[in-house]
Amino acid sequence: MKVVLTIAGSDSGGGAGIQADIKTMTMNGVFAASAITALTAQNTTGVQGIHEVSPEFLGLQIDSVFTDLKPEAVKIGMVASEGLIEVIAERLRRYRPRWTVVDPVMVATSGARLIREEAVECLCRELFPLADLLTPNVPEAEVLFGEKITDAADMERAAASIGGKFSCAVLLKGGHTVNDANDLLYADGRLTWFNGRRIPNPNTHGTGCTLSSAIASNLAKGFSLEESVRRAKEYISGALAAMLDLGAGSGPMAHNFALTGPFAEEAGE
Repeated sequence: MKVVLTIAGSDSGGGAGIQADIKTMTMNGVFAASAITALTAQNTTGVQGIHEVSPEFLGLQIDSVFTDLKPEAVKIGMVASEGLIEVIAERLRRYRPRWTVVDPVMVATSGARLIREEAVECLCRELFPLADLLTPNVPEAEVLFGEKITDAADMERAAASIGGKFSCAVLLKGGHTVNDANDLLYADGRLTWFNGRRIPNPNTHGTGCTLSSAIASNLAKGFSLEESVRRAKEYISGALAAMLDLGAGSGPMAHNFALTGPFAEEAGE
């Protein structure tokens, strides 16, 4: 079984971050290891508190995984401080995993900035050039592209520009504000559209974490980049279509929608 390492924050509500990554990786047939960047107190209504780990301790977690479990792929989620970013970049250069997928969590879909400007600069300088794939949403791509993105043509220009700037592939995620549920992959100078169906489910907490983790899992298993993206989009569509409804706010998806077998049975089945 292939090993995939997720480096991200913990979500006590279970819908995003490390928890979403582990569920997604398990359902996509790989063994999930983790290095936690921060503990959060959060639920479907918001974040009530954040406790960041030290760069030294994050480095120890990454060392422990790489020196023993030898992950084939790494997925990196929200990293909010320069010290943590620098540690991750140093370890990637040291251990050189086959695949590195970075979900550049900088700006919420609402447009709210999630990390400080200095941390964004550090991500661009230290981490993004080490990535094989970046998976920005439209607001994040606007930060990296430096221009507004309002239609499919803008998405194409932005994906190519970002990919050229950081010498990596880019999956630019469309959203309800631009181009519905269609995503655009820029890789090796080629643009490929992945058309998706918009599922009327308001519970979308953790979709970015889930998509990037599913892609990393499929890359680790030996699928091509395009096929990994296609399989990941199919998985996330299934998780959304299960229409799980938990909590008072924007709830999580049903990551285990395809889980079968005697250990998944409920009483009376």
